[in-house]
Amino acid sequence: MKTKMIMGALALGAGLVAGVAPNDSWAQDGTFSTKSLTPEVAVKLAQATLEACRAEGYQIAVAVVDKGGNAQALIRDRFAGPHTPRTATLKAYTAVSFRTNTTGLAENTQAGKEASGVRHIPGVLVLGGGVVIETGGELIGGVGVSGAPGGQLDEDCAVKGLEAIEDDLF
Repeated sequence: MKTKMIMGALALGAGLVAGVAPNDSWAQDGTFSTKSLTPEVAVKLAQATLEACRAEGYQIAVAVVDKGGNAQALIRDRFAGPHTPRTATLKAYTAVSFRTNTTGLAENTQAGKEASGVRHIPGVLVLGGGVVIETGGELIGGVGVSGAPGGQLDEDCAVKGLEAIEDDLF
């Protein structure tokens, strides 16, 4: 039985090396196209988000990351705490990594819940304020906010920033 399992795994591995997908419906042309957030729009989003938070009286940091979680834009308002740039970046990274806003993720990963182990993954910060950026159903980045008095308020600022640049995403 064990030998059969090993042989099956080897055959699957050989098929993958040879370029044969386990399911032919997965195989396509060998390349694919994706959309990416431009640096100009990332900066515009960061500025719009900062302004949305300022309008509410919050001093924050805002980070925008690409779909790979790499920082594209970062602004820290003059009185935002020293921890806020890193926190905002981690929130944006976490939103992209899990393809969901971090406010919901924070709820679903509480102690005792099935996904609670997510909180132990290095580099993941499960606090509200990370929001995915999508266009045409495709993930293109994330925005994270830190410094408002609570994760939901951080997220609200990020959503307002996204609304302000909505026309730039198509």
